[in-house]
Amino acid sequence: MATEFRIPIRQLSETASEATMRTHRVIVDRPVTGGGTDTGPMGGELFLTAIGGCFMSNLLAAMRAREAAVTNVRTEVIGTAEGTPPRFSSVDLIVTADTDDPAALAKLVEIADRGCIMLNTLRGKLDVKISITEPCPPQ
Repeated sequence: MATEFRIPIRQLSETASEATMRTHRVIVDRPVTGGGTDTGPMGGELFLTAIGGCFMSNLLAAMRAREAAVTNVRTEVIGTAEGTPPRFSSVDLIVTADTDDPAALAKLVEIADRGCIMLNTLRGKLDVKISITEPCPPQ
């Protein structure tokens, strides 16, 4: 059975709009340098956030389901845009976490990759790489 997602988006100003998702609202705008008023992120930034948020949601669910000894999880999303008109040519997800079991973390990352609707949609259409790095020691 198919699931349909509907997101109403309404104009707020000359450059800004508001998206409503369930009980959540997000303002979308352009930066001042792009002719906007910077009252919210750009659509491309939200696209990258959606990828990272979907991945993290699945990663945290996999950790919770397995009672994994992994804490302080972070994912940095780096999108590279190029071309005319511009488009994302690659996305990198860089995962860091505190764990004594790097192999278990790698397996959890694999599970999250397979379970993420965004990554499943983009697979074969956009170059997406996921890597795990050691966390930086506290300073």
